[in-house]
Amino acid sequence: MSNAARSQSEDRRHAKGPRRVPSLRFHKGSGQAYVVLSGKTIYCGKPGVAATEQRYHQVVAEWLAAGRQLPVESDILLVKELLARFWTHAERHYRTLTDGRNKELDQFRLALRPVKELYADTPAAEFGPLALKAVRQKMLEKGWCRPYINKQVNRIRLMFKWAVSDELVAGSVLYALQAVPGLRRGHGDALEPDAVKPVPKDRIDAIEPFVSRQVWAMVQLQLLTGARPGEITQMRPCDIDRQDGVWVYRPPRHKTAHHGFERKVFIGPRAQQVLAPFLFRDRHTYCFSPAEAENDRRRRLHEKRMTPLSCGNVPGSNRKDDPERPAGARYTTDSYRRAIARACDQAFPLRGTMVESHKAHRWHPHQLRHNAATDLRKEFGLEAARIILGHRSAAITEVYAEKDERQAMEAMMRVG
Repeated sequence: MSNAARSQSEDRRHAKGPRRVPSLRFHKGSGQAYVVLSGKTIYCGKPGVAATEQRYHQVVAEWLAAGRQLPVESDILLVKELLARFWTHAERHYRTLTDGRNKELDQFRLALRPVKELYADTPAAEFGPLALKAVRQKMLEKGWCRPYINKQVNRIRLMFKWAVSDELVAGSVLYALQAVPGLRRGHGDALEPDAVKPVPKDRIDAIEPFVSRQVWAMVQLQLLTGARPGEITQMRPCDIDRQDGVWVYRPPRHKTAHHGFERKVFIGPRAQQVLAPFLFRDRHTYCFSPAEAENDRRRRLHEKRMTPLSCGNVPGSNRKDDPERPAGARYTTDSYRRAIARACDQAFPLRGTMVESHKAHRWHPHQLRHNAATDLRKEFGLEAARIILGHRSAAITEVYAEKDERQAMEAMMRVG
């Protein structure tokens, strides 16, 4: 079953309510009461006895707590079996209420892939610090940067932490894995990522002729509101409070939602003018749709058509009935990023090697948040920038906002 089909099936089960718990049955041949869990028969004792009822409730409770899976002996559990059990838990735990999937699942998939490649048939109880270092070395060979490797190693530890909580492995296994330190800056083989900087204004303006009006509106909204790319792409009219002079947008999903924090994106008059044309639709549909952008593109092509309609192709006749990648109902952060990357390549023709050209001229949507943070801090101060960006600490805002050194230079001209 594909991931999409599995997700839809899971959604249907959740819509119907909790699944039925297997009942206690009677086996005539042995005179024992039993329950069938995950295809395995578990005998609980003589029927009508309090101890039998207690045993039944105990095994069912443990089975439910383990994600409807039976416990196994920790000394015979293989790493590949642990991976399968954890993935069942992760698909249920890392879900969103709207579209079902969470990008954290994709990160776990990448983090656990080298574990499976190297230690699939190793007992999970024997996966120790040296094994974790070997997996980390595999990540280094893939060319991953140092901070990303440290995050992926922590995800592996998180899997073993979950395994300890479900009594699949001993706590000593997790304790030993925690002894492996993270890679420090300056490690000989680890790449250091480039610092994320604001995008020069001329590079932003250069892509306008090469993107759809939907993508250009999202770019402008990020610059004017400081919102994250994922918050802009999921925007719907029903999520925007338009009662006051400054509109308030509450994203249904955001980065800190699992911590219980509320996110508010403030939309001022200039941003309202950008957003207004995209609000005339069903209030529960997304404001920025790739399907709508594709229809706009086809309409423009049709308006430029020189061949009479009585000749040549009939409009729509050259479309695929079942395209491999149909235009979706909304942009994702990946499709939004790809649209900007393609526009950058068109705005700045290839110069030198392809890698050098892309590195010199490409930029990504997250950099626009750094633009907004820098402008907000410069104009209104650090605290205002922190609130608008939705940060819990001003120290995080410092990372996003470029420091204005002109005041320091002016001070030194007077003092020094």
